[in-house]
Amino acid sequence: MRSFVFSLLIFSLFPISLYARSVLLVLQDDLKDSPPDENPTDSTHNDSPEWDEFGDSDPHKSDEELDPGSWRPIFEPDLSSAEPGSESDAMYYSGVLKMVRAVSSGEELVMEEGAAEIEAAAASGHSHAQSVLGFLYGTGQMKEKNKGKAFMYHHFAAEGGNMQSKMSLAYTYFKQDMYEKAVKLYSELAEVAVNSFLISKDSPVIEPVRIHNGAEENKEALRKSRGEEDEDFQILEYQAQKGNAGAMYKIGLFYYFGLRGLRRDHKKALSWFLKAVEKGEPRAMELLGEIYARGAGVERNYTKAVEWLALASKQQLYSAYNGMGYLYVKGYGVEKKNYTKTEKTEDFSAKEYFEKAAENDEAGGHYNLGVMYFKGIGVKRDVKAACQYFLYAANAGQPKAFYQLAKMFHMGVGLKKDLVMATALYKLVAERGPWSSLSRWALEAYLKGDVGKALFLYSRMADLGYEVAQSNAAWILDKYGEQSLCMGESGLCTDAERHQRAHFLWWQASEQGNEHAALLIGDAYYYGRGTERDYERAADAYQHAKAQSNAQAMFNLGYMYEHGQGLPLDLHLAKRYYDQALVVDRNAKLPVTLALMSLWIRKNYADSFLVHFIDSLPEAYPKVEEWVENVLLEEGNATILTLFVCLITVLYLRERQRRQAVVVAAAAAAAAAAGDIPEPHRPDDHMEPVPN
Repeated sequence: MRSFVFSLLIFSLFPISLYARSVLLVLQDDLKDSPPDENPTDSTHNDSPEWDEFGDSDPHKSDEELDPGSWRPIFEPDLSSAEPGSESDAMYYSGVLKMVRAVSSGEELVMEEGAAEIEAAAASGHSHAQSVLGFLYGTGQMKEKNKGKAFMYHHFAAEGGNMQSKMSLAYTYFKQDMYEKAVKLYSELAEVAVNSFLISKDSPVIEPVRIHNGAEENKEALRKSRGEEDEDFQILEYQAQKGNAGAMYKIGLFYYFGLRGLRRDHKKALSWFLKAVEKGEPRAMELLGEIYARGAGVERNYTKAVEWLALASKQQLYSAYNGMGYLYVKGYGVEKKNYTKTEKTEDFSAKEYFEKAAENDEAGGHYNLGVMYFKGIGVKRDVKAACQYFLYAANAGQPKAFYQLAKMFHMGVGLKKDLVMATALYKLVAERGPWSSLSRWALEAYLKGDVGKALFLYSRMADLGYEVAQSNAAWILDKYGEQSLCMGESGLCTDAERHQRAHFLWWQASEQGNEHAALLIGDAYYYGRGTERDYERAADAYQHAKAQSNAQAMFNLGYMYEHGQGLPLDLHLAKRYYDQALVVDRNAKLPVTLALMSLWIRKNYADSFLVHFIDSLPEAYPKVEEWVENVLLEEGNATILTLFVCLITVLYLRERQRRQAVVVAAAAAAAAAAGDIPEPHRPDDHMEPVPN
């Protein structure tokens, strides 16, 4: 047994944004030996359902089957195959529709009617209505906020098969470090998510768009998400209409997955893919194979799926080999299952297809080989080899591989049992499940100016544990205020309800590593926004943001040390934090310079009228503070004006010192000329600001 270290840079599962960072996953352990199978080609083993159980997609299930109770019939009726069910089903969708309409228009009575219908359906045992009722109690919308009732209704809904309530419960356990319960739920959810992925290539990473980049709207990200109104899309469409096969394929891809702000439309996707294949585009052939295998917009036809994937693979599109291998493993569209070549034939076996893909650096090929070796499907079972294949695929960003590694950590098979690591990996995969469609619908509403609907959808998603949704919902509440049409316990939110909800959402986001959220939590406690003023808690929040190398948090901590607010008065530590802020962000040069000037005055003229005058400026001149707030767009920046006064004062004092030194030198020279040499002048040991 050999010890080794694998470093996995996980980029694909994180949004590319201001807060995104590559996550370094280091696995250091002895791979465990696995007992060899006596007969690796035993058909009884190969025909077991273990292939599906361990993470390969099941094309027989639609998104609605994978995510029962989804709001897809409301937001994507053209793609929905849901049929009218029971009376409680009708009441459930009627209630959701009324609430969606109410948050768009601010109609309190309609919201109340919708909530009443949801409650009535929940009382009849409707699990999806129970899930929504849990959401309403958890957020305090038309119900008094009650965490106990929220948990109870989510529990009932999860028992009834509602996947979104399972997400909410898993996140609740995750926050409380109850990993044994969290890992069980997240493993189920991750398996469902994997079943929604493509069979041949990696599904595009459809991350929720962060609609802000801190204090301002994220205009660049939003510009790229405007769908058919986006200039880049219009250029692409023009190129496609002129016969560019690559452009045709990209447009088809956008419609198939609902990328770049486009509403999903499988029929349009199929049309563009067919036009692209007429021009010989192999990637479109591959996606047509996927469409026919899944029956997305067409009747499912595995024979056609094999034909399209075979055409794509013949043009050296190596990801298509994964789809061919999958169909041979399942026996779909082919004469019989063919795991490994056991007789002379020109046809490839599943293993050979996967090997061909892996040889050409296709992560899916490595993943699929890992599954074969992990379960002994047509080969001798070898957990070590399987683990190495999974690690290689995960290093390339293959989400199915993360699922397999999570399972190995969870069960202690091949890797040392680690529930914390397993939970984190399962959560990453689970958040790519079909319920992530909420983010598309929320973004679409926001771009159309329907802020209330966007807030409602982001809030639902935040309840499932999505950090981006927590951040987006909190930002909408702070940015739009009353115009956010936030619904409270008995109608539109009061100012207190809105501030408290934003505070809660920012806090949740900060716990998941959002440094800007931690900074805003600190501001909330420092200024008493939505909560009581508490300098100690503000300092704790700033320390959390500072640990993530946030320059603003470092500056704030320096200021609090300088003034003894929530932290001991310590001018040396204050200077250290100011200096660190400048190291992290060179744009902080002006405020840091002013702050160091303030420190110099405080050190050399402690308890003087100058210090008292400077400290009293924000309170003594509220109109000036208001002007600074409006100009600089951030509350509390009157401090900058105060520090500017410090700078002017310091310059004046230092000029006065210089002049005094000249006078003393002249007096000394005169005394020397007269023969009376006095003791040399020794200036006070003043701490001067360090130049930057």
